[in-house]
Amino acid sequence: MKIYTKKGDQGTTSLIGGTRVPKNHIKIEAYGTVDELNSWLGVLKDMTSQNFYINFIENIQNQLFNIGSLLAEDKENSKMKLPSIDENVIIAMENNIDHLDSILPALKNFILPGGNLGNSYAHVARCVCRRAERNVVELSHIEKIDPIILQFLNRLSDWLFVFARYLSYVDNSPETLWKPNP
Repeated sequence: MKIYTKKGDQGTTSLIGGTRVPKNHIKIEAYGTVDELNSWLGVLKDMTSQNFYINFIENIQNQLFNIGSLLAEDKENSKMKLPSIDENVIIAMENNIDHLDSILPALKNFILPGGNLGNSYAHVARCVCRRAERNVVELSHIEKIDPIILQFLNRLSDWLFVFARYLSYVDNSPETLWKPNP
């Protein structure tokens, strides 16, 4: 199978179900941003040596692939059975947020991204996650979206924020407080 088909050379692409849409369609923007987020999570996974978080992030990545396929579907024309979102992964993120919060110093100020490379990558992933969430919200104005997709993305951005703080904590990197009037 060739990787290139030349079918997109005129600026359109196919949804699952065969319908062609412009490459700047909000559906493409939504699942493309989820794909970008998945790539940033791959970078983040490569930044950690803890097997627990390598597996944890990989599980999130699999769910993001599921989300991407659901967003790429033309619901009227697709006959393909697509994977669902595992609600247990949302619960696992919530549990991990609670666990990390219990060991991190209390947050009393806004903090700036950075301090070490892992923290910075986690914040980049968090920002891309928020953009993906905004795109899915926009898409939800023109078609029905399973609410678990938005719940997943919202929880993931929360987890990425706390995980960024954790990466600084285990590296003994100080958090930089926001100074609104430096």
